[in-house]
Amino acid sequence: MTLAPWEYLFVSFSSHNFPDLFYPVWIAALVLLVVLVVLYNVRTRRLHRHPPLVDLWEWLWWTGLITFSLILIESIFVFDFILVLATLLTGLGTLVWIRFLRFPPILRAHEQRLARQRYYTKQKFADPEATIRRRGGPRRQRRRRR
Repeated sequence: MTLAPWEYLFVSFSSHNFPDLFYPVWIAALVLLVVLVVLYNVRTRRLHRHPPLVDLWEWLWWTGLITFSLILIESIFVFDFILVLATLLTGLGTLVWIRFLRFPPILRAHEQRLARQRYYTKQKFADPEATIRRRGGPRRQRRRRR
């Protein structure tokens, strides 16, 4: 370290200026981007019947795509370290906010709605006669009259 800590913010983010950080940061961004693509595809296919969970993964997908691709672009084109740091803090902060603050109330409401639907379905079909079709209903009588 030859500069004061705040002076490193305005130095270009390259392997020459940041030998300990440069490769781990861009490799981690690339790996996390690939993991995010795989998780997004798997989870949205499995959860297609639950719109709030698909929305959660949409939000995580777009935030992660923007954050990790910006890190890769900033590494390739050697931006200042302050921009890389700002991108990381903003992107990771947004991911945490989405997962732990924005969607938990929505997911709780969805779970309550599902529990209510299960309860009413159980009540509706609790009587064994409710699932048996009756013979000789109004349809058959109409057919015979014709």
